[in-house]
Amino acid sequence: MLLIKNGYIKTMAGADIENGCVLIGDDGKIAAVAAHIAETADMTVIDACGRLVTPGCVDAHCHIGLDNSAMRWEGKDYNEVSDPITPHLRAIDSINPIDETFPNAVRNGVTAAVTGPGSANVVGGTFVAIKLVGKRVDDMVIKNPVAMKCAFGENPKGVYGQGKSKAPHTRMATAALLRELLFNARNYLEAKEAGEKPKFDMKLEAMIPVIRKEIPLKAHAHRADDIFTSIRIAKEFDVLLTLDHCTEGALIAEELAKEGYPAFIGPSFGAKTKIELRNKDFATLATLHAAGVPVSIITDAPVIPLEHLPMCAGFAVKAGLPYEEAWKAITINPAKHTGIGDRVGSLEMGKDGDVVIWNGDPLKEIGTTAYATIVNGKIAYFEE
Repeated sequence: MLLIKNGYIKTMAGADIENGCVLIGDDGKIAAVAAHIAETADMTVIDACGRLVTPGCVDAHCHIGLDNSAMRWEGKDYNEVSDPITPHLRAIDSINPIDETFPNAVRNGVTAAVTGPGSANVVGGTFVAIKLVGKRVDDMVIKNPVAMKCAFGENPKGVYGQGKSKAPHTRMATAALLRELLFNARNYLEAKEAGEKPKFDMKLEAMIPVIRKEIPLKAHAHRADDIFTSIRIAKEFDVLLTLDHCTEGALIAEELAKEGYPAFIGPSFGAKTKIELRNKDFATLATLHAAGVPVSIITDAPVIPLEHLPMCAGFAVKAGLPYEEAWKAITINPAKHTGIGDRVGSLEMGKDGDVVIWNGDPLKEIGTTAYATIVNGKIAYFEE
C-alpha cells in the first residue's frame, strides 16, 4: 500500500483538502482520500510536505506514440494517406510506447492520453485511451476503442484534392463521403441484426460501435461552418460526437451551448500555421465555458508536446478561464467526455491510483514539474 500524506489535495470530485492524505491499495486503486489516514507498517509513505496533490492529467486528443520523437518520416505512423475512408485502422497498432515523449509527459504530470490517427482522412480510424507508463501498449490500455476519428475542413481536401484523382476536393465531398459510410454501416448492421448474412466488410464492421452509440465520432473541425456540419451529420444518423479543436467555437458559443456536445480545445499555443487557425486563442476556452459548453484542453501532441498540457491550462487561466475550471479541463472533464471517467480524472475511492505531487502549481508557475508521479499505484517518477 502507498500512502501520500501532508498534501494539499485537489480531488476534482469535491472540495479541496488543505492537509490531507491519499491511500492507494495493493491493487493499484485508490482506497481512501481523507484529512487523516493512520500509517501502518506495511505502507510505503511519501510525505508531500504541503505540496499540491492532484489526479494525473488527461489529454483528450493527441497522437503520442504514433508520431515518434526525433524522427522525420520513419516514425510518422498517424496518417494513412492511401484512402480517405479508413475506419478499420486502429491506433493501437501504430503506438510505440518506447519513446521519450512518454516519460517526458509523466515527469510533467500527464498520466493518460487519448491518442490516434491524424486528420488526413475523412474517416481515419479508432482512437485508444492509454496510460503513459509501460513498454507494451496492450498492457497500457484504459479503453479501446474510445472514438472514431473523422475530419472536416482543409486537411482531407489538402491530401486528396488539389489536382489529385481522389475525393474530397471540397467540403461537400467530405460530408458526402462520411454520410455514405454512415448510411452503409447502418444498413449493414440492420441486416446483421435481422439475421441476414451480409458479405463481411471490415470498414463497416469498424463503424458498428459508432452506429450503436458505443463510441463517438471524434470530429476534427476548426472553422465554425465545419463544426456545424459535424453536428448536422451526427444528428442525421443519431450518433455521438465530440468537437475536437473547435478553434472558432467562440464565434458560435451560444449555439454550441444549446447543442451540448463536449468541446476539446487546442492546440492553442504557437503559430497560426494555416488559415483555419486565424481565430486561434486561449480565450476560446473562457468564452465557451461562460456559455455553458463543457470544455477540455488538448495539446494535439506533437503539435504541442504532451508534457506542456498543464502549461496550456495556465495560459487558459491567464486568458480568462476560471482557475478551478482549468484544472477540470485537464483532469475530470477529458476523462468524463472520453468515456474513461470511471478510471481516471479525479481522486476518488475505487479509481486508478494515478496521482501527481507537484513542486509548485503548474497553472500559476510555468515550468513547474512533478515531484512524484504515481500511475496505477506505482511510483513512475520521483524527483532525485
